Amino acid sequence: MSTDTILSFEEAMEKYDPVLGFEVHVELNTKTKMFSSAPNVFGDEPNTNVNEVDLGLPGVLPVVNKAAVESSIKIGLALNCKIAESCRFARKNYFYPDTPKNFQTSQYDEPIAYDGYLDIELEDGTVFRVEIERAHMEEDAGKLTHMGGAAGRIQGADYSLVDYNRAGVPLVEIVTKPIQGAGSRAPELAKAYVSAIREIVKNLGVSDARMERGNVRCDANVSLRPHGQERFGIRSETKNVNSLRAVEHAVRYEIQRHAAVLDSGQPVIQETRHWHEDTRTTTSGRAKSDADDYRYFPEPDLVPVVASREWVEELRATLPEPPAERRKRLKEAWGYSDLEFRDVVNAGVMDSIEETVAAGASASAARKWWMGEIVGRAKTADVDPAELGVSPQTIVELNGLVEEGKINNKMASQVLDGVLAGEGTPAEIVEKRGLAVVSDDGPLLEAIDAALAAQPDVAEKIRGGKVQAIGAIVGGVMKATRGQADAGRVRELILEKLGVEG
Repeated sequence: MSTDTILSFEEAMEKYDPVLGFEVHVELNTKTKMFSSAPNVFGDEPNTNVNEVDLGLPGVLPVVNKAAVESSIKIGLALNCKIAESCRFARKNYFYPDTPKNFQTSQYDEPIAYDGYLDIELEDGTVFRVEIERAHMEEDAGKLTHMGGAAGRIQGADYSLVDYNRAGVPLVEIVTKPIQGAGSRAPELAKAYVSAIREIVKNLGVSDARMERGNVRCDANVSLRPHGQERFGIRSETKNVNSLRAVEHAVRYEIQRHAAVLDSGQPVIQETRHWHEDTRTTTSGRAKSDADDYRYFPEPDLVPVVASREWVEELRATLPEPPAERRKRLKEAWGYSDLEFRDVVNAGVMDSIEETVAAGASASAARKWWMGEIVGRAKTADVDPAELGVSPQTIVELNGLVEEGKINNKMASQVLDGVLAGEGTPAEIVEKRGLAVVSDDGPLLEAIDAALAAQPDVAEKIRGGKVQAIGAIVGGVMKATRGQADAGRVRELILEKLGVEG
């Protein structure tokens, strides 16, 4: 694992300006692959969604997936890019077991979309424009699983297994121009940018956008230059970072590592780096290849893709509501304050709340559960809220049990723990754990008598008009019933028993 020397982030910012660059890979959710008729399905048995084209067997010819081209154009339009009237594919040559053809069919000097931009809103409302250099079409590689090593990486592994199900899955790679001027907000900007890309492609419906499945992956480039210097420093590229939190932490770590290297008088090595979530560090991968090393040349088996202006405008007309406008609409519909809505967006649960409201919960209830329960648990577990796997339907059912008076909020928290532990649905957990609210007056009166007997001085205060003291008696009853009493009914019965009007 990494033994790199790093500076504190604050010290690094005092001396250096970071320059960023991102390559975000978006897997498209087309029914079939980019150049073959093999199914594009996640999670099937290894090497079952693969055919001769994906394996590059002799005599086979690729065929371009029209739906993938349309999705690529939509992404380009959503990123304010120009769409090329004609573009072509190229062969990117490299030799690795997960690339059975020994080349990747990609685009080089003729991308389908180019010269775009995306305005990124940071947590405090500051807007930062990120220039997009290109968005090009390509195919994904297969997946290697390294066996026998301690960390699941090739270093130390005894052997590797290859699954070609992912080989040939349609990809769009979105490449930024160098991002300057972010300063100490560079890690925050990194997270916000990738979040915005994920939001856009999910909103377009062109990708499932699940980072934990690799549908959206980010290669984060970082370099530093001393304050006042115009020339860029040497960059490193942290590969395949697949969570928003990891993108932020990887950029921060690389800034600190670069600063320490430069302070020592040593040159930064242009290389790829691997991100380690457990230690929040990077380690060296391989020397970073330049374009010449891939020996690009035009793909001889594919004709150019021609995107007529009429076709592009037809696709533009199908684009959904832009994410920024959607956020404005949802904020107004839900009645959230600026701060409440910003917290929802920053926590990454806006989509979950929207789905929960659509499933039947009120906007206030949805926010209460996601922000008050789910986000807190996610922070404790140090994961993104989506990684907990709680569905909107679960929240609606849980909230319904509370509103119907079957459980109280304290019990609901226990039920949620059961859901996360895989014990079943909220209703099943209530039954299994015996968590139903006690509303039968008989057991409640017994508990009230015991609480009053234990605290006669409090009972006298209540009789004397200090009704607020009733909380001590209610608390005793709740303790005796393991929190399962209906607190409202308990209060009513106490006042009746003491002859006091509430």
